[in-house]
Amino acid sequence: MEKIILTGDRPTGRLHLGHYVGSLKRRVELQNSGEFDKIFVMIADAQALTDNADNPEKVRQNIIEVALDYLSVGIDPTKTTIFIQSMVPELTELAFYYMNLVTVSRVQRNPTVKTEIKMRNFEQSIPVGFFCYPVSQASDITAFKATTVPVGEDQAPMIELTREIVNRFNNVYGDTLVEPEILLPENEVCQRLPGTDGKAKMSKSLGNCIYLSDSAKEMAKKVKSMYTDPLHLNISDPGHLEGNCPFIYLDAFCTDEHFAKYLPDYKNIQELKDHYTRGGLGDGTVKKFLISVLDETLAPIRERRRQWEQDIPAVYEILKNGSEAAREVAAKTLHEVREAMKINYFDDADLIRQHSEKYAAK
Repeated sequence: MEKIILTGDRPTGRLHLGHYVGSLKRRVELQNSGEFDKIFVMIADAQALTDNADNPEKVRQNIIEVALDYLSVGIDPTKTTIFIQSMVPELTELAFYYMNLVTVSRVQRNPTVKTEIKMRNFEQSIPVGFFCYPVSQASDITAFKATTVPVGEDQAPMIELTREIVNRFNNVYGDTLVEPEILLPENEVCQRLPGTDGKAKMSKSLGNCIYLSDSAKEMAKKVKSMYTDPLHLNISDPGHLEGNCPFIYLDAFCTDEHFAKYLPDYKNIQELKDHYTRGGLGDGTVKKFLISVLDETLAPIRERRRQWEQDIPAVYEILKNGSEAAREVAAKTLHEVREAMKINYFDDADLIRQHSEKYAAK
């Protein structure tokens, strides 16, 4: 069996550091590992419309932003198929069939759906499309027969539902779909990077993001305003690490080599933490170090983005070609699904023959 990856993002804004440590960096590593036969990365505009139906222009404008972020972090269109979800209509048809294999109560029990509904204040009026987006995700994954889905921990319930749909379909109609496995970030900190304000999740809607496309000046300003230890009022005070954003970010991004370059008084992150917790180390020193670490990480990303921004037609051509290639693969899966469900009427020569013989015998 081929090893295939399917992953993607909703185009509701530029991508940020949470996306980078949670998925983008790993996607590039997996792309360049040579371990996978095919990799599909989807810009999920149809899913974005489930809670932005009254503002389609927001989704439309952000498709290019997400594409530029993909290319800037190193996703290579010669190795990875980048496509737009709505340009592959077969995905919608698959989702329609899968809706018959899952109950309303099962979707309601999904903790990710519960969280998303609460976050968007949909408790009293949930759009049907938004409610059903876990089924749409199952369609996306199975259309490309993905064996591996790299996502953050918050998406684990979605993958579990996909596996249930695959098993139900295969039990009812015969082995057709492939059951995917989840691939979580190796670094536990990367599974959920907090916002700069200390909130549990970095989110565009909360305004607590550091974007991949932020200038060095914008990034530094955001780091300087980061939430730290509110009890660490004086440099001499012992500091606390729990919920302290600069240290959480350093856990995600820094290496021992960074200390040798930018903070040689310390050999590694543990020495820095020890000094902070016993007192005598100011937040400003920690933040200054973090700025250097992030700038080293983001500088080449910014440069690649600037280069791609000079040839936007080429970016759209990549999306067009990728969408056409993705549609070809999804159409093949849809054909197999329709055949398994016996709704391939015009291709079923036996059905036509049986009915011909039935009515000829009258």
